[in-house]
Amino acid sequence: MSAKVLTIASDAVDMIISLRDQEPGDQEYGLAIEVSGIRGAQFQYDLSFVPVEDQAETQIREDHDGLAILIPEHDVEKLSGASLELTPQGLAMNNPNLPQSPTMAAATEARGDLTGPLAERISIILTENVNPAIAMHGGMAELVSVDGTVAFLRLSGGCQGCGMAQVTLRQGIERILRESIPELSEVVDVTDHASGDDPYYQASKK
Repeated sequence: MSAKVLTIASDAVDMIISLRDQEPGDQEYGLAIEVSGIRGAQFQYDLSFVPVEDQAETQIREDHDGLAILIPEHDVEKLSGASLELTPQGLAMNNPNLPQSPTMAAATEARGDLTGPLAERISIILTENVNPAIAMHGGMAELVSVDGTVAFLRLSGGCQGCGMAQVTLRQGIERILRESIPELSEVVDVTDHASGDDPYYQASKK
């Protein structure tokens, strides 16, 4: 690759090399960096020293002033443009890339469409039964798509960002839909609740 995935501050490189040189044996060690998960709205990372000769076919190698960095190919996009810096608390990753929230990922991956008898029945029930009930709290449920017997809904208004949204969905909306449409197997909430600015507990304040 012509451009490096990561930028590593010189003092961070020096510190990492000093730790690397304490590894046993005469073989060359590199720093393996991978995304290990998500905490809040940020990626989590796993950093470990591994023998360079053990580089996997699914890893790419970058050299930073005598320090080999190994990155899994599937994490390149997540780490592209990130910088590893040395702070008073230790190494810190400054990453402009943010993980996609599970709800938005579900919305993106939702297959199906809004046509067909099942989608029409769901839309009618939402319009005639569900939305009038949650409208008193400023909320609304919208059918995004139907994939087989799975319905993907987006909540908006007072239900977006609401701490009780999952209770509303499971005990209210899903119950009404599945009682009315027995063949409906699942109702998936694809709302981006993190961006809600008028949650139920605010909308219902007097």
